Amino acid sequence: MHDQRYILANGNWGVFMDSSTVDVTPSTDGCGVLTIDLGAICENFRRLAKDASPAALGAVVKADAYGLGAIQVSLRLLQEGCRAFFVAHFIEAVQLRPALPQDAKVYVLNGLQPGQEERAALLGVVPLLNSLSQIKAWSRVASSLGRTLHAGLQVDTGMSRLGLSPDEVQTLTANPELASNIELTILASHLACADEPESPTSAKQLAALRAISGAFPAVPISMANSGGIFLGSDYHGTLARPGIALYGGAPVVTGDNPMMPVVGLRVPVIQTRTVPAGTPVGYGATMTTERTTRLATISAGYADGLPRSLSGRGAVYFDGTRLPIAGRVSMDSTTVDISALPEGALDLGTQVEVLGKHQTLEMVATDANTISYEILTRLGRRYQRRYI
Repeated sequence: MHDQRYILANGNWGVFMDSSTVDVTPSTDGCGVLTIDLGAICENFRRLAKDASPAALGAVVKADAYGLGAIQVSLRLLQEGCRAFFVAHFIEAVQLRPALPQDAKVYVLNGLQPGQEERAALLGVVPLLNSLSQIKAWSRVASSLGRTLHAGLQVDTGMSRLGLSPDEVQTLTANPELASNIELTILASHLACADEPESPTSAKQLAALRAISGAFPAVPISMANSGGIFLGSDYHGTLARPGIALYGGAPVVTGDNPMMPVVGLRVPVIQTRTVPAGTPVGYGATMTTERTTRLATISAGYADGLPRSLSGRGAVYFDGTRLPIAGRVSMDSTTVDISALPEGALDLGTQVEVLGKHQTLEMVATDANTISYEILTRLGRRYQRRYI
């Protein structure tokens, strides 16, 4: 019997497992069991830290650590020596900052909205300043508090998403008093095509950042995301900030995935039935059986992170056997064809594998015509979460 400790984080109950063996007893607390291997996240962190060395390694824990629990993941990575954590929105920093020691920095990639600056300063949050207006607002708060404030400076090197434009960079360098009471801790930009090693875009962005960095010679550079770490040392800068690779996703689109898998998802069967040929299945009757077919309905649907685009394309697994999705994915349930299994193999409460040994994030993403990031971040809140 495992010693379990239940925790409430971000409104969700999770279970810490003290054993390295996952208890996959059917759950009665949710519509499935989502296992999150914190040890595997740390193995991935160590692998990435070795590749990025001598640059330091931070961690992107935005979107609740890609849906896996920002506080749980951050506290574990803290033990591995991580001291820079990146979130997207200020509200995420508000939730995470109190859980971490003062020597850990929490960066807000999207910067701050008007009115958030004073609270951010008092919390010790470090915004990435993405525009002259954000710089001016942060400087005003620094003046009102009578002290220098830390910030990152983000510049746009070709993605046209966030960061100072080339004209704004020129304005800032020509008017250094705009940031005279701001201590810049990183000069950041973001790679648009890092997961495509052959793309020329990354080299162009690197050249642009190097040109800009000449105006900020003492400020550490942070550019490499997960894919950027694998582009080589030229891209590592002073601080790399991986995201998807920490959570087991493939950092590049070609070759084998070098990262350890982190998540497993098992969902229980809620009903089985045998139907004759010519029977419609699911909403819209998009599938009609061609022969006598055995079906199972499982307790998860698009509200739980199984994209509707998996309809008629995706699958789950049981004992290594692929069970294709039959008809459309519903909000709270999905029907699969279990004709390939021996009769009686599945019953009420039997768990099938959605993510795990036989089906990776990338496999599900390919079937859903999307990316692994979306699969991870959409995993629903009705699963019982078990942290290894």
